[in-house]
Amino acid sequence: MIQLTNPMEIFKLLNRSNCKKCNELTCMAFAAAVFKGQRQLIECPHLESHDIEPSAGKSEGRVTNEQELEFMIEELKTRLGSVDLCSAARKMGASFSDSKLTIKIFGKNFSVDSKGDLTTAIHIHPWVTIPVLNHIIQSKGTPLSGKWVALRELKNGETWYRLFEQRCENPLKRLADMHTDLFEDMIRVFNGKQVENHYSSDVSLVLRPLPKVPILICYWKHEDDLESNLNVFFDSTAEDHLNIESIYLLAVGLVRMFEKIALRHSFQ
Repeated sequence: MIQLTNPMEIFKLLNRSNCKKCNELTCMAFAAAVFKGQRQLIECPHLESHDIEPSAGKSEGRVTNEQELEFMIEELKTRLGSVDLCSAARKMGASFSDSKLTIKIFGKNFSVDSKGDLTTAIHIHPWVTIPVLNHIIQSKGTPLSGKWVALRELKNGETWYRLFEQRCENPLKRLADMHTDLFEDMIRVFNGKQVENHYSSDVSLVLRPLPKVPILICYWKHEDDLESNLNVFFDSTAEDHLNIESIYLLAVGLVRMFEKIALRHSFQ
C-alpha cells in the first residue's frame, strides 16, 4: 500500500508523462497537490486503484522551498529522456562522449546522461542544477550578440526585475561595499574575467556560469556625494538559452555563494 511520506515519494509513483488528464499541468504539480491534500492519488488515470491507500490525499502537507526545487530537478531529469544530447551539445558549445553531455560550469566539467545522472567537479546546488538542465533542454544555440542589457530589458524580465533587484543586485552591492577584495575572489573562485570598463564603471567583471549565459557585473565605487552602485547585465540573447526563472535563480544563487565567501573572510 502507498504511504504518503513526502511529495517526492508521491512524484516517484507517477509515470511522469505530464499527460494533463488529471487537469494539472505537470506530474510534479499533481504530486504537490496530493501532498497538500488538495487532490487524491486515485485521480491519476495511470495508477491502479487497488494499489492506492484509501486515506491517501487526505493528510495535510506543506511543500518547502527545498522540496519544490527537488521536484523541479526530478521533472527536468525526466524531460532529458526526450532530448538528443548530442545535438544539444553542438548547440551549446558543449561536448558529447560515452552517452554523456559535458558542459563547462565556471570552467569545470558538469556531465549528465539521458537518465539525468549527474557527474560534476563542482558541488551540486539546485540553483546550478536547475538552470543547467533547463539550458540543455531549451537552448536554441543562438550566437551571443555581445549586447549587454539589464534583466528588465529581456523579453520576460520586467515582472522579475524588482525581485531580482532585491535578491541579487542590492545584496551584491552591499558585499562589494564591505569587501573590496570580493571581485578578486569572483575571478579566482568562479573563473571570472575583468574586462574593459563598461558604462564608465570602476570595475567590470564577466562571469560565465553557463557558456551561453554570461553575466556582466558593473560596480561604481562611492565617490564624494555619490553613493556606490552595482548593476548586473546579461547578453540580449539570454532567453534563447534559459528561461527567465532560471536566469533569476542562477544569479541569486551566485550571490549566495559570494555571501558565503565574504562570511569566511570576516572570520579570518
